[in-house]
Amino acid sequence: MKVAIVGVSGAVGQEFLRVLDERDFPVDELVLFGSSRSAGRVYVFRGKQCTVKELKHNDDFKGIDVAFVSAGGSTSVEFAETITQHGTVMIDNSSAFRMDADVPLVVPEVNPEDALDRPRGIIANPNCSTIQMVVALKPLEDISHIRRIHVSTYQASSGAGASAMAELVKQYEEILKGEEPTIEKFAYQLAYNVIPHIDVFTDNGYTKEELKMHNETRKIMHSDVEVSATCVRVPVIRSHSEATWIETERPISVDEARKAFSNAEGIILQDDPSKKEYPMPLFVAGQDPVYVGRIRSDIANPNGLTFWTVSDQIKKGAALNAVQIAEYLIKVKNI
Repeated sequence: MKVAIVGVSGAVGQEFLRVLDERDFPVDELVLFGSSRSAGRVYVFRGKQCTVKELKHNDDFKGIDVAFVSAGGSTSVEFAETITQHGTVMIDNSSAFRMDADVPLVVPEVNPEDALDRPRGIIANPNCSTIQMVVALKPLEDISHIRRIHVSTYQASSGAGASAMAELVKQYEEILKGEEPTIEKFAYQLAYNVIPHIDVFTDNGYTKEELKMHNETRKIMHSDVEVSATCVRVPVIRSHSEATWIETERPISVDEARKAFSNAEGIILQDDPSKKEYPMPLFVAGQDPVYVGRIRSDIANPNGLTFWTVSDQIKKGAALNAVQIAEYLIKVKNI
């Protein structure tokens, strides 16, 4: 396998290096691409030095089997044809192609088969918050169709990239010194604060991040489910948390839900309130699964169930999900 990472110097790009190594992904040759600023940097992968090449419109992707792309939407759009023209499978982490009818949007625990139909050679990786949610929804959907979802997210600074994580740490340091905090990546100071605003607002009052959760969930699950989200940035370094309420066609009991979560792929059940056991980002950072807890029947809806999930946004919410897509394609001999 000849593998490329586009945008290797970013937070997700660095996570790709770790995930490929951790999972013993079959890499015979690794090619790294970046901007003109990143070109020339050297990274070590499995004991070998790899120098970053500048991403250009040329034949550099000839012979590459799969390219993991995490360099921003505009770069993905500009270079998609260059990356795929010789048959490379492009697994893209931006939002550029997610809702395109001819680009599959894939979470391997939910709809892996969709990755097989890719007319443009592109597979889109969903939004991090959507990935986390649909992994938890799939085992419940298998019991009874989910009609409606309300979700409130508590998203870590990692969702805005490496510089955002650094800014949060810097803000705490500055405040403790009595200095004015640096505010560049977020609309307001994030340290000692929460910001109910991720991405830009649209005409209906929802942000694009919130609408992504509505639209992407329906596409991934091939469902008519209605999704209403409120997305909030919280002063956490890594791992997003979500409080989710669902309404199903028939009631799902707590015991049914716990059993379904326990048997589901990619989920760890952590749900024992008597022992104060529930998922928290402090302990989930760096882990692969989606952790589920606080499972309750919704006392405001007889067909309702509510639960809490936590997952590492950089890992399962980005790099790991993309690598799992490639692993699926290898498994079914489609790459």
